[in-house]
Amino acid sequence: MNVTSFTFNPFSENTYLLHDDTKECIVIDPGCYDKNEQENLTNFVAEQGLKITKLVNTHCHVDHVLGNKFISDKYQVDLIIHEADLPTLKAVAVYAPSYGFTRYEELLPSKYLKEGELLRFGNTELQILFTPGHAPGHVVFYHAPSEQVIGGDVLFHRSIGRTDLPGGNYATLIQSIKTKLFTLPASVTVYPGHGPSTTIGEEKKFNPFLR
Repeated sequence: MNVTSFTFNPFSENTYLLHDDTKECIVIDPGCYDKNEQENLTNFVAEQGLKITKLVNTHCHVDHVLGNKFISDKYQVDLIIHEADLPTLKAVAVYAPSYGFTRYEELLPSKYLKEGELLRFGNTELQILFTPGHAPGHVVFYHAPSEQVIGGDVLFHRSIGRTDLPGGNYATLIQSIKTKLFTLPASVTVYPGHGPSTTIGEEKKFNPFLR
């Protein structure tokens, strides 16, 4: 499985494209808002000959959903989220203008992600892990064969997701990290929603929030 990342919008949010040798591809957390950001993503898709088959959100804070409607319209794919984050998504249309995102267009999901099920594209299967705490319906996607996790805003390099937003809970987040992520092999690479990638082993050793 190949992981391609883009950093978009004023929140420096990481958008991920996952693709394999079949050229099928899924988009995770499209934060592309302005025309240049949208073109950066679509140009890559075209140059690589990728076929977008799914659009998913790890969670639905504004910086992770700004490009949902654009991706859905451009590639004719429906949005998939965890049902517990539907209120988080619906709230974005209310507060997005106060952050300067006056052109945000709401897109609601057509189906929901569930822990224990698999998210499939091409020859690839991703495990869905339910990891609330930063957001009520946060999920991460784990590809065991390549030891890679698309982690959203749960675990960062030497840090963790904030819990002071509506629906956030510090104790719940720590529990999610310890029971869902820290049970994975130390060599697993974590691709977070902001900042550089890290590994499970590195965060077990050095993350000051988790000692």
